Amino acid sequence: MSSQGILSFCANASRRSSSIHASITQTVGETPIVKLRRMAPKGANVYVKCENANPGGSVKDRLALGTIEWAEKHGLLKPGQTIVEASSGNTGIGLAMVCASRGYPLVVVMAESFSIERRKLMRFLGAK
Repeated sequence: MSSQGILSFCANASRRSSSIHASITQTVGETPIVKLRRMAPKGANVYVKCENANPGGSVKDRLALGTIEWAEKHGLLKPGQTIVEASSGNTGIGLAMVCASRGYPLVVVMAESFSIERRKLMRFLGAK
């Protein structure tokens, strides 16, 4: 598979799932693994994990979900509590997705210089 083929495979991975999930958070971590055949050195087995197939488009979705689940499990996060996070982007997007799914208000603090696209996406997901 060429590098372009891998990128195309990873970009479309989320469309191949045939199961229906009750929550977006159930899809976090269900990312495909692809064996590189043409790009790997001869005799080497090289695999790539397509983390961009997570629903928020990043490995940070795993971090966000794991953090929220851990805090809930240990009684540190209760329904209605607001989460405040300083983020430059992907962690904030992952948290916005998880918080939207679980009903937690989220406030993300970022420097003015960070991407307007990331800000818009977090706002779209309900973060302030």
